[in-house]
Amino acid sequence: MLAKRGSPRIVLLGKEAAVGLIQIKNESLSKFIGLGVATAARAWMNTIDCRVACYDSSVDMTLPGWAGRAIFIFWHEYILFPLATYGRNRISMLLSQSRDADWLTEAAHTMGFDTVRGSSSKGAAAALRELKEKAQRGNLTITPDGPRGPRRVLAQGPIYLASRLQMPLVCLGFGYDRPWRLSTWDQFAVPRPGSRARLITSPQVFIPPDLDRDGIEDYRVRVETLLTDLTTTAEDWAQSGRSIEGERICRPVPMPIEVRHALERGDYSEERIEAEYPELVREAA
Repeated sequence: MLAKRGSPRIVLLGKEAAVGLIQIKNESLSKFIGLGVATAARAWMNTIDCRVACYDSSVDMTLPGWAGRAIFIFWHEYILFPLATYGRNRISMLLSQSRDADWLTEAAHTMGFDTVRGSSSKGAAAALRELKEKAQRGNLTITPDGPRGPRRVLAQGPIYLASRLQMPLVCLGFGYDRPWRLSTWDQFAVPRPGSRARLITSPQVFIPPDLDRDGIEDYRVRVETLLTDLTTTAEDWAQSGRSIEGERICRPVPMPIEVRHALERGDYSEERIEAEYPELVREAA
């Protein structure tokens, strides 16, 4: 009887242990894939001629003069460009809670981004609270047509967030020269080695506080049009190969993860990073 009574308990513990082991394996696999993606993205984008032009240079967070906070938005298909070039700028990236995004979260951490997990369909309330907290000490970035689309259709979330937090939006229009396109909902863009990648940033877009639903929709349409126009212009610029006034080189220089952790603890200053890691300092064209 004792053996029979004990058997179910032994089986139950076995199941719990198995679940724990699977979770550990999944976490380890996500970290491994994330590190691989970050390493590959860094090497891949180092072969690309990346250049940026700003309608207002004061909103370029990679320049020493940047002192504000903003919500940066861009279409999901171009996430490779900012992932490889915009780490180390106190940016929190909103990513979904799906398992598919686990490896992307690890890649973002490796490249110098903080992350917040959630979407309109899952974890929205918790994500909003965390975004508010992160916004107190840095920038936010959102792909407004992710994580499932429709492609290049801006959701209301960024408008609502900008209105509630009273943080300006900055639209980032990316473009590649004849990229490869994946068969995904967003037609994910992969730049060809040795090709051109371009970025055009908008001025700050201020959203009034306390907007009603009609007001949010009105600004949603306006911002969607602006982001689409910037993206189309950046794509044309990349394909043409021409130079434009005010352009500068944008190099993929991710921050080492140990330095990112030190920054979060307050153990590093920007001056110390520049002194000890001069290779992390982006050079203007």
